[in-house]
Amino acid sequence: MNTIQFKCPNCGSGMIFDSETGALSCQSCGRKDNIEQNHDPFEQGNFSGGEVQEYHCTSCGAVIAAEPETMATVCSFCNSAVVLGDRVSGKLTPALVIPFSINKEKAMKAFRKWCRNGLLTPSGFMTADRVKGITGMYVPFWLYELHNKVEVTGHATRVSSYTKGDYQYTETQHFDIYRKLNLNYVKVPIDSSEKMQDKLMDRLEPFSYDQLKSFKTPYLAGYTADKYSYTDTELLPRAKDKIREYIESSIRSAVSGYSTVQFTDKQIDTNVKNTDYCMLPIWVVHYDYNKLDYMFAMNGQTGKVVGKPPISMLKVTAWFAGISGVSFLALKTISWMLGGGFL
Repeated sequence: MNTIQFKCPNCGSGMIFDSETGALSCQSCGRKDNIEQNHDPFEQGNFSGGEVQEYHCTSCGAVIAAEPETMATVCSFCNSAVVLGDRVSGKLTPALVIPFSINKEKAMKAFRKWCRNGLLTPSGFMTADRVKGITGMYVPFWLYELHNKVEVTGHATRVSSYTKGDYQYTETQHFDIYRKLNLNYVKVPIDSSEKMQDKLMDRLEPFSYDQLKSFKTPYLAGYTADKYSYTDTELLPRAKDKIREYIESSIRSAVSGYSTVQFTDKQIDTNVKNTDYCMLPIWVVHYDYNKLDYMFAMNGQTGKVVGKPPISMLKVTAWFAGISGVSFLALKTISWMLGGGFL
């Protein structure tokens, strides 16, 4: 048996994680168990690892079809929450998790509100229920702690002007500059799922790390989850690229006060102090409009929605026409105030 399912001690029904209470909840009798105060069955050793080709639901006995990267899913026959035990063991065991704070109903309500706020989306975009599916998914991330030693050299000028007698003078001072900085960044998130679009995942930030918890399998119950597709070593270049903007900003701040700055050399030495394998909560929405499929993502902790909705060319034309009309009227008004009159 290579599946982990959470059965209610009272009635035997399947239990799932409740994002509103943060407890493992039975939808049949209402029992709620505190996850942090109860043992994880996986940690208790109730699972035997090994290579597994086929999974079976312990509730109905059905074969569970799971993609190679799937860690948690639901049985397609009885809808029971299932965690695939061998895929959360050893190096595949996450260290941390941020549990869902937004349930499915609130996620749908927030998504529809977000769509209606689109000024340039087609009027019919939300007039019908076009949601093909909404899935609560724990996406694998690596959280990096990166320590950076930065040394820069260059040339700077400071220009000042002053008047003396009948003459105005401009004075330019030249400086050789050298700066040495120690810049440390913690919990830099990089998604490690091949399925998810990197830019989409980046735009879902920030996550509130004060809700980080040590990983326990009950948090996955009722949601889908994937194991990482790439190791922390493979994704390190992306993490370095991500912090590069912040390093450059710190360098600019360190040489402020000059009129011009020209760097002749930059040395950035980045060392990885720590990486944590973490599962972060994301609602994935697939939406059908005009026979096209649109994918949106929502931060399952904050409710932030990202994605590209369709654009109404009619609204875009009307918007530009309105801007042009207002600009034309403003110019005519200024012309009249200056004595030019209306043409």
